[in-house]
Amino acid sequence: MPRFTALCAALLLACASAQAFADAASHAADAERFLKLARAERLTVPVYAQVQQMFAQRFAESQAPESQRALLERYQAKANAALEKAVGWEVVKPDLVKLYTSHFNEQEMQELLAFYQSPLGRKVLEKMPMLTAQSARLTQNRLEAAVPRVNKLLADMTAELQPNKP
Repeated sequence: MPRFTALCAALLLACASAQAFADAASHAADAERFLKLARAERLTVPVYAQVQQMFAQRFAESQAPESQRALLERYQAKANAALEKAVGWEVVKPDLVKLYTSHFNEQEMQELLAFYQSPLGRKVLEKMPMLTAQSARLTQNRLEAAVPRVNKLLADMTAELQPNKP
C-alpha cells in the first residue's frame, strides 16, 4: 500500500507540475502577445538611429571626402550588427516577457490584452509615444525655468556654510 500511495503522489505531482508548466507557457504567450500589441520590438529604433547619427556626425566632422562614404556605411552596418546582438528584438524579448510576467499575473495579462485590443486601448498605444515625448519636453521646459532659482539657492546655502572671511 505505501508503494501505491507513493506512486499516486508522484503521479499527482507530475500532473501538477505539467499544469504549472502549461500555465507558465500560457502566461508567457500572453505577455508576448501584449508586447507585440505594444510594438515593443520598436523600442530600440531610436537607439539605432542615434548611433547612425553619431557615425554620420563623426564622418562630417572629419571632413572626409564623399568618396569615403562607403567607409561610413560599412561602419554603420557594423554598429547595427553590434546593436542587434546587444538589444535586438530576439535578444531582449525573453527578458521583457519575464519582466511582464513577473509584474502581471495571467489574469492581469489577459485583461491588458483585452484592453489594448479594444479601440481605446489601440488609441492609447498609438498616442502614448507622442504623449510621453511631449510630457518629457513639457517637464524639461518647466525644469529649465526653475534651474536659475535652484542654482541661486545652492549658492546662498554655500555662502552661509562658508566661515566668515575677515
